[in-house]
Amino acid sequence: MATSSTSALAAPRTGIWLIGARGSVGTTVVAGCAAVAAGLQPAVGMVTHTPSFADCGLPDLPSLVFGGHDVAACPLPKRAEQLADQGVLPHDLPHAVRAELAAADAEIRTGGPLDDLRDDHELISAFAEDIASFRMRNNLARCVVVNVASTEPAPLAGDDRLPASSLYAAAALRAQAAYVNFTPSTGLHHPALHGPYEVPVAGRDGKTGQTLLRSVLGPMFAQRALTVRSWSGANLLGGGDGAALADPDAAAAKNAGKERVLADTLGTVPEGVVHIDDVPSMGDWKTAWDHIAFEGFLGTRMVLQTIWQGCDSALAAPLVLDLARIVARAHEVGLTGPLPELGFYFKDPDPGAPSSLAAQYAALLVLAVRLRVAKA
Repeated sequence: MATSSTSALAAPRTGIWLIGARGSVGTTVVAGCAAVAAGLQPAVGMVTHTPSFADCGLPDLPSLVFGGHDVAACPLPKRAEQLADQGVLPHDLPHAVRAELAAADAEIRTGGPLDDLRDDHELISAFAEDIASFRMRNNLARCVVVNVASTEPAPLAGDDRLPASSLYAAAALRAQAAYVNFTPSTGLHHPALHGPYEVPVAGRDGKTGQTLLRSVLGPMFAQRALTVRSWSGANLLGGGDGAALADPDAAAAKNAGKERVLADTLGTVPEGVVHIDDVPSMGDWKTAWDHIAFEGFLGTRMVLQTIWQGCDSALAAPLVLDLARIVARAHEVGLTGPLPELGFYFKDPDPGAPSSLAAQYAALLVLAVRLRVAKA
């Protein structure tokens, strides 16, 4: 991973500006990028490191420079140590990549709005200036803003102010940075920020666990002409996400994406709900359970149950790096607006994306070919 003091200054460098940079996902992204770039860890989970993306012109990991916005004060090196204590990061990794973590932390600026009395226009201008200064200070060819902050509730009807995620999204556009929303928060999905856009933008709500399974299992039932009678689920998680999703409005925003996947793949939403419970002692780990009641030939009733136990940050970080690299390359070759080909990564993909994971992956490979041809 490049910093302003590395020897990689001759190569074009790409900025990754993380909204929520000091959170678990942001910290894992920075530490993971440094570890893979240095050859300390393999690129497990990074689709862009598979042969299908060879010679696509994606920015190399050592050429990525990190910064971001956050309201948290805990510096990245300390946050990485905390994640290592929880088993999220390898025990010795925070020490091995301490310099890269410290360099990224020095590029983090205070976010908001919290109790900020400035109006939306002033906040957008301030955030955009932070992004533009980051780009100039590090001599970056381009910048991608990625929202990895905790889920916010959907805006209330009649609320004239933009939610925080939309302020950051507007700032990205003003700074002419590409934009990726890896959260269920509103972001660009606000009427005031309707396109057209002069930069590439992508998706909403990264697909890392329970919904990933749903996007595989839903098409299976549909293609085998099996009738799904109900689909219920539960999520147990801790950390910042667990605390944020303890708010019923934030949980509703999160669950909307899970239901959308079933509607898209099954053609209807079966009865059943998903419960999200905050269990602080679980930290960054998550357990997701699904109970699927379905009907077969002659009305025979059957059940499929799945249990997904994983680490959210370790699942999300490689996808964030994938998206940042792909969107940066799309920006380089002149693509603008939504990229439905990136639906593979999202619960709520851009319009025009297929719904099943297999079809989404096929669309992603088509985009890889476009990027490769553009390079030639």
